Amino acid sequence: MKNKFLGSVVAAALMSTTVTAEGTMLQRFEAMEKEMNALKAEIANMKAEKPISVTTKKIVVEDDDEAPVKATARKIKVAVSKDNEEKSIPEQLEDIHDQLSTLNKRTNGNAIKWDVDFRTSVDNLSYKMADGSKQTNDALFSNRLWLGMNYAATKNLSFTGQLAYNKTFGQRSMVNPTTAGMEGFDWISSEAAYDDTLRVRSAYFYYQDDEFLGTDIPWTVSVGRRPSTEGHLVNLRENDQASSPLAHTINVEFDGASAKFGMEGVTGLTGAYFKLCAGRGMSAAEPRFGAAPYSDQNATTNNIDMAGIIIVPYDDKQYSIGMQYTYANNLIDLANPGVDFSMSTVGGLHTATAFVMINGIGNGWSDFLDDSLIFASGAMSKTDPYANKGGMLGSTDSKTGYSYWIGTQFPSLISDEGRWGAEFNHGSNYWRPITYGEDTLIGSKLAARGNAYEVYFTEPLVKDILSFQLRYTYIDYDYSGSNGFFGSTSGTPLSMDEARAIGGATAASIVDHAQDIRAYIRYKF
Repeated sequence: MKNKFLGSVVAAALMSTTVTAEGTMLQRFEAMEKEMNALKAEIANMKAEKPISVTTKKIVVEDDDEAPVKATARKIKVAVSKDNEEKSIPEQLEDIHDQLSTLNKRTNGNAIKWDVDFRTSVDNLSYKMADGSKQTNDALFSNRLWLGMNYAATKNLSFTGQLAYNKTFGQRSMVNPTTAGMEGFDWISSEAAYDDTLRVRSAYFYYQDDEFLGTDIPWTVSVGRRPSTEGHLVNLRENDQASSPLAHTINVEFDGASAKFGMEGVTGLTGAYFKLCAGRGMSAAEPRFGAAPYSDQNATTNNIDMAGIIIVPYDDKQYSIGMQYTYANNLIDLANPGVDFSMSTVGGLHTATAFVMINGIGNGWSDFLDDSLIFASGAMSKTDPYANKGGMLGSTDSKTGYSYWIGTQFPSLISDEGRWGAEFNHGSNYWRPITYGEDTLIGSKLAARGNAYEVYFTEPLVKDILSFQLRYTYIDYDYSGSNGFFGSTSGTPLSMDEARAIGGATAASIVDHAQDIRAYIRYKF
């Protein structure tokens, strides 16, 4: 009886301790053994007073789409039984549980949990310019490293972050000295091959609760550098878990806050929720060694703020519907083209998008269709040019752009765990999303004013730890300015015929067609 009791308690202690490597536990065994011997003596004394038997039930782990490693909400539930009848845990066992928790923290339970995502890729790039000339790079090699970190202070409050670097082989920096005026941006600093600096890609605290102001509405709130790239739908080709934004219109690194409210209990619709988001993409602040450090009186930039709402009216993991609206103010463009790369404020931008996805086509029609998905997304953008600021996208009037995006992903034809996919998207002449962080070296395919085609396959090499992907992206531009800013300097749409008619340096700098053939090997653990 005593051995059985002690075995159950020790099992509970080990279950509640997160150990990432056997070596870590062995190194701390002596300290654990000392603690456990003291606990055994105390339990023996308790057993002499009141015999009871203890059975442990499994650990319940709660997680959320924004906190993928939420070993944060671990709970150990212990049922006490005597004569086959469950009884409440006596006060003595509560004390033991507290001591086991202390032991857990002293060993490994209070450490930050790390994960590694390392990718080596090679890209074959090809551009055909409007004047007929070509530019290529046959083999551009790059490394990308993401170091994820998670820590749970309580069952409700946790921290999640990610450090990142992304660089080409053998080159410390891809920064052009002539574009130094644009180095204040950090919208893409971890997303594109840039330099060898290890940056903070995301860092935020995360609070979750099952009740909001006494109502049965689960809610979360988060503040920090937000995980706002690899959002819904674009995450499929990236083989990543989706972050919050709908990537058709928003795919950039951002600092801000969000609050999510579960509405399933209110609406009766499975998986329903809405989410409020707000952030700042640039701050109006004088440099540290300016005349008045961090004041906004002589700042060279304005505050760029964005606010939005995400609404998911239904999501049962097979059928999903999502909508998103955002507004950003004080957006920018080049102030002195041909002279320097300083920026000026030109106006605001509305974006809206909605998608539907079916993950599992049919109901038992075939194993292949049951494991396939299709999606369709539509989006619009509408400029809000400020008076006397030069206009936006070549016009002082408000202009509306449109885009649609369709895709499918299905089981591999050569392995059990691989995934293959195909996508197509189209954008009109005034289409302008904020997708500079998209992981495509030739520029955001979703920003294309024209047609973009993509096929890919992802295959596991060693379980789900090491994988290989081959991807082909082709963009046929109808208009220029797809990857420009928001004003009339870099964002004005010119048709390819107009660009060729202008000729000279203009036609030589406008891309007509672009393609990227990428192969990578990726380690995730």
